[in-house]
Amino acid sequence: MAIPLSYSYRNLWARRLTTVLTLSGMALVVFVFATILMLAAGLEQTLVSTGSRDNVLVIRKGSTSEVVSGVEREKAALVETLPQIALGPAGRRLVAKELVVLITLPKRGSEKPSNVTIRGVGGASLLLRPQVRLLKGRAPRPGSTEIMVGAGIAKRFSGVGLDSSLRFALRDWRVVGIFDAGHTGFSSEIWGDAEQLMQAFRRPAFSLVLFRLRAPADLDEAVSVIGKDPRLSLEAKREDRFYEEQSEMMALFLRILGYSLTTIFSIGAVIGAMITMYSAVANRTSEIGTLRALGFQRRGILAAFLAESLFLGLIGGTVGLALSSGMQFFTISTMNFQSFAELAFRFTLTPEIVLEAVGFSVFMGLIGGLAPAVRASRMKITEALRAA
Repeated sequence: MAIPLSYSYRNLWARRLTTVLTLSGMALVVFVFATILMLAAGLEQTLVSTGSRDNVLVIRKGSTSEVVSGVEREKAALVETLPQIALGPAGRRLVAKELVVLITLPKRGSEKPSNVTIRGVGGASLLLRPQVRLLKGRAPRPGSTEIMVGAGIAKRFSGVGLDSSLRFALRDWRVVGIFDAGHTGFSSEIWGDAEQLMQAFRRPAFSLVLFRLRAPADLDEAVSVIGKDPRLSLEAKREDRFYEEQSEMMALFLRILGYSLTTIFSIGAVIGAMITMYSAVANRTSEIGTLRALGFQRRGILAAFLAESLFLGLIGGTVGLALSSGMQFFTISTMNFQSFAELAFRFTLTPEIVLEAVGFSVFMGLIGGLAPAVRASRMKITEALRAA
């Protein structure tokens, strides 16, 4: 004979104080667990959405980021002649040669310096990045010392407002535009003319060449041609895949941190659930004896007490997940370990994180309630009734 689930619900409600305390501990653990996973997911989503599946990014072989890559002018010119490159308006080849360097700027409020990415753009850079749109001002004129600033930079750093002037690379650069690139890494960059920036930073080579594929089926051929040409010593990757690789190290670090902290915190939550359930068993000894005398079997007692513990885990996990979902309204910034530049991104809650968090909370309830439930089911009828 099975004990109704309502029996477990009513017993949790009857012990409201201990139930709330146990739920709070589990909710806190799930909150920390889900928040750190959301941090890793947000970083990955920001960098992956930075790239496009239709674009191919060409860098020097073995380069781990755009900052350390170098593509000489002669090699860039050879890449520009590839037949796999798409044509844009007026028959213009959709290819851009770009420079990526780092500068330091003071952060708003603290005035502490932090690395910021400067991207020298040219050719079809804006056509290749349709996610970039101007919010204020205009785009820099080619051949000028004008720059436009990403919305993320404008919010977090001092002296980068519209019509302000920045001093770096021994030149003064005038901010003529503020642009937004959505939740992508470009919003944490400053853009200017590639040729002017190369002269200012005394760089003889571009950092990368970017082009739009004529057709998706041309990807393998373009990658093969670039990789096998002995004159180039370059490698080509789909742009979204390149930025996905940029996020892997940091995302892995965050996940390991999340699992480690959660494991430590969950020990306390499991002990709390175990104490709560042992207390329930001790306070309901005569009740257990009565249930056994009425004909309820050991496995029914086991299932009833285990259900209480699982309810604790499920409710605690739901509360913790609900609290962590509020973190999606916040944007944080951290250093990208690959480029060593600051990157802003949002906490992102995914279906996978929801399943992991709820599953982990139920697991905590199971571990915390298993031993007390087994103890309750093993009580002898005569001993339990005598304790009354």
